[in-house]
Amino acid sequence: MFAAFISAVVLARQPARVVAMAPAPVQTFILLASPTPLPTPTPLPPLVALLAGHSGGEDPGALCPDGLREVDVTSDVARRAKLLLEARGYRVDILAEYDARLSRTERSYSPRVFLSIHADSCVYYASGFKVARAENSAIPEEDDRLVRCVTAAYAQVTQLPFHEGSITTDMTHYHALNEIDPQSPGAIIELGFLGSDKRILRDRRDLLAIGVADGVDRFLRGEVCQ
Repeated sequence: MFAAFISAVVLARQPARVVAMAPAPVQTFILLASPTPLPTPTPLPPLVALLAGHSGGEDPGALCPDGLREVDVTSDVARRAKLLLEARGYRVDILAEYDARLSRTERSYSPRVFLSIHADSCVYYASGFKVARAENSAIPEEDDRLVRCVTAAYAQVTQLPFHEGSITTDMTHYHALNEIDPQSPGAIIELGFLGSDKRILRDRRDLLAIGVADGVDRFLRGEVCQ
């Protein structure tokens, strides 16, 4: 026991030994710059093309003895409908009768909706409007839905009757319907007769434009329309 005590004293008197420790490795952090996110492009609103019948040429279309001309009606209604549709967020082109953007060869002009606006002859034995699509349509279901939407909206706003019996090949074979992209829904509307329907065609073009704009809007919103 005494020997153990002596050993403890000897150990206590020995200088403390310093144990050298290897330095901890230095960690280097490299901050990588985050790539600047590219802005997501905002999709353009749908493009609507309204053709003002007989505009841009020498042929004014149908005429009345008092000077009322088809081209004056179609141009004014197209302009008013354009303002209404733009207020609802759409892009709108107004085309002339033989617009440079139309080509039977290229058929590259591709609006989301194409509607050609016309008015009927100055007679008094018939009244009403009509809407038709191309007989040789590449997308008959979509074209038929466009026809239904425009017909329903225009009749509701103007209270004019639908004059189906006067739809002719001039409408179903209308040149511009074969000059747009075949996949662009298209139709032609005759707003009314310059004779029998003169009062509304001359004095209430605001109603005609609302009917056109509402029909196009219903189609673009995907309504089935009856």
